[in-house]
Amino acid sequence: MPSPFPGIDPYLEAPSLWPDVHQRLITYIADVLQPAVRPRYHARIGERLYVVETYHTLYPDVVLVGRSVREPSPLSMAATRTKTTVVEADTPVRVAIPPTEYREPFVEIVHTAGGEVVTVIEVLSPANKSPGEGHRLYRRKQQEMLDSPAHLIEIDLLSEGLLTVAITEEARAGLEAHRYLVCVNRKPERYQFELYPLPLQRRLPRVSVPLREPDPDVVLDLQAVFARCYDNGGYADFIDYHRPPPVSLSDEESAWMEDRLKEKPPRQA
Repeated sequence: MPSPFPGIDPYLEAPSLWPDVHQRLITYIADVLQPAVRPRYHARIGERLYVVETYHTLYPDVVLVGRSVREPSPLSMAATRTKTTVVEADTPVRVAIPPTEYREPFVEIVHTAGGEVVTVIEVLSPANKSPGEGHRLYRRKQQEMLDSPAHLIEIDLLSEGLLTVAITEEARAGLEAHRYLVCVNRKPERYQFELYPLPLQRRLPRVSVPLREPDPDVVLDLQAVFARCYDNGGYADFIDYHRPPPVSLSDEESAWMEDRLKEKPPRQA
């Protein structure tokens, strides 16, 4: 069953769903591009690994409070004789919180003859758009790509979080109102970008994917990729469209979504 929306489905931005969506998008983008770029190029999936020190406040289901069994000290014995109460520390629950390992896949188009990376395609994750190590690492890799001879395509289908694609807030402010954004940096134009701003109501774009000159661009139809992702992921089976989506919406977007779900009611979860 297809998604009830013409473009991205905001319900898929839920933290419990997005990791699966992200993996599928990367896989299907590579699958779609492979026959279009062969045999001169190959689309392959790379992976970025980083470790984050995660510290969370833990509230155990059962709190164990007690005292260690120890020999009475002379001080406590003296206190007992003088009828003074000595308060001993309760035994703590010791918890080890290991660092969390994150793996982020991406797509790279490689020239077959020399193994040169020609184009890198990134689908942003929540870790990329949230303050912390994931954002810092992505920004560092982004800068390396901008300084390299490779083209960079960034696909941001998450409506919340930091501006992370390689443009400034001022440049973004000049675009039409949008929730999602696709950004293409085509070499050798280091400071020029091709942007696809996407409001909620619009289908995902057909993006021109640059290769090495003089080879022509290939076209990546993101909407077709997303439709495949939605169908194969079986998300229609368990998304409850009677509940609000996991992201904030404007009044206009809420009204449009309500009308859309009445027009194309999804199957009951």
